[in-house]
Amino acid sequence: MSRRDCLLAALVASIWGFNFVVIDWGMGSGGTAVPPLLFLALRFAVVVFPAVLLLPRPDLPWRVVVAVGVFMSLGQFAFLYTAMAAGMPAGLAGLVLQAQVVLTVVIAAAVLRERPTPAQVAGVALGAAGLVVVGLGRGGHVPLLALVLCLLAALSWAIGNVVSRASGSTGGLALTVWSAVVVPVPLVLLSLVVDGPQGLAQAADAFGWQAAVSTLYTAGLASLVGYGIFNGLLSRNPSAAVVPWILLVPPVAMGSAWLLLGERPTAGELAGGAVLVLGVLVALRPGSAARLGVRRSVAREAGERGADPARGEVGRPLLDLVEGAERG
Repeated sequence: MSRRDCLLAALVASIWGFNFVVIDWGMGSGGTAVPPLLFLALRFAVVVFPAVLLLPRPDLPWRVVVAVGVFMSLGQFAFLYTAMAAGMPAGLAGLVLQAQVVLTVVIAAAVLRERPTPAQVAGVALGAAGLVVVGLGRGGHVPLLALVLCLLAALSWAIGNVVSRASGSTGGLALTVWSAVVVPVPLVLLSLVVDGPQGLAQAADAFGWQAAVSTLYTAGLASLVGYGIFNGLLSRNPSAAVVPWILLVPPVAMGSAWLLLGERPTAGELAGGAVLVLGVLVALRPGSAARLGVRRSVAREAGERGADPARGEVGRPLLDLVEGAERG
């Protein structure tokens, strides 16, 4: 990667990591200002319009587009926003959500019959151990319910990864936008059930300039601009060179939350987080993806964007494990 592309990759990881702080800031302290599900519905409404009018629909069956939207967007972020509203610190949320990588390996092995390599098994074991350490070492300010909800967000993301991989989708910004079409209306209905009609009134009263700026950041900068830059990086460089930059997201999330929100992580959270990130790094080893029998997907990507498997470009299957990491 060129120095310019390295700087762009670091910029995207920083945008996505800082995104967790912006979400917390927009919802208000503890999520008490704007109901989280309504806040999320607004975010995805901004993601969809007007982008859906400008991008062609992905060449996939509607059932796949809907399934990706349900798990990668609706499920993942409904659990994430609710977890943060329930007391999950923004920085810790950015870390725990990366459990989706090890969960994707496990689900793919069970559903797609993808036999994990020894490196992936080691990565899953390390990731699970890291989560246990985080859970046991979390401070008293982190409710168990919030941690469980965040893990459910990671699980939903992992299921979405497997759905995307099973469909043979090459993803991209178009799939991100079109799959988001199914998100806003169910979220509004869920909010009516959870928060009641008074939730709408609460949102109208509490939605000030902070919530507006947060929505523009999460929808415009993180989702559209960030993912656009990320796709551009993938078009010019091997996936194996681009994807590891996403591991900067948890440190940026935790560091910015520490500086701006006063969320000082405990020693247990830091230790568990380090083990989890190490497990993610091991599971994402390019050689592991190549040995999963994904040459067909690599060849398809090579034809679409000029990727060269001979240079070690592992293509979409590796990207599927971390895709949407912004999207926190």
